[in-house]
Amino acid sequence: MDSKAQYNPRTVEEVFRDFKGRRAGLIKALTTDVEEFYSQCDPEKENLCLYGFPSEQWEVNLPAEEVPPELPEPVLGINFARDGMQEKDWLSLVAVHSDAWLLAIAFYFGARFGFDKADRKRLFNMINELPTIFEIVTGAAKKQVKEKSSVSNHSGSKSKSSSKSRALESQGRQSKALPLKDEDDDLVDEEDEDEHGEALCGACGENYGTDEFWICCDICEKWFHGKCVKITPAKAYHIKQYKCPSCSNKRARP
Repeated sequence: MDSKAQYNPRTVEEVFRDFKGRRAGLIKALTTDVEEFYSQCDPEKENLCLYGFPSEQWEVNLPAEEVPPELPEPVLGINFARDGMQEKDWLSLVAVHSDAWLLAIAFYFGARFGFDKADRKRLFNMINELPTIFEIVTGAAKKQVKEKSSVSNHSGSKSKSSSKSRALESQGRQSKALPLKDEDDDLVDEEDEDEHGEALCGACGENYGTDEFWICCDICEKWFHGKCVKITPAKAYHIKQYKCPSCSNKRARP
């Protein structure tokens, strides 16, 4: 299984990089690639597992044959419960087990390469700064951001930028021939940073960055990196109503 070829991270930073790559792959499976993931989890097949790889890719496959396995294995049989539950509940269950597997992998490396108490604590703190896969899949991460924003912003109101305005804003930042800003423009930029500074990408779970192009889904109101949903500023300019991959793919299950 070529995609399961492993390397052994030996430092806290390398283990965290491995964690982030696997996590990104799992998030893709449960959000932007959810239709493909759903179709691969056929209940008629044998015990299937969801794997995430350091390359930010994912795979549904049978568990490793070797006993004990080289690395901790994901939970078995995720496909068997697919048709016996509501889809959102099933995805949430897979997300919880995926979070547990990621921690098992990270602390397996820590134990194998002799991390001391300080290293383990530092690794956990780095991991804990990221929202869990469960929080992203269920929308809890977005809710936490909203609650923080309502406390920090005295108005407690959220203004929503359209796809076009976000695209124009990004184009304006990239333009070399920008007019000089007055004080009012600076205030607007500061408000925009306050509003989106703690936003998380609905696909990869990373924080908002002012130097990156983002787009908001007009259905679920989640924000996404343009690169994560393959939308460029030029393409977004012509979209009247943007639907993220999850909202576009929602349909009644047979």
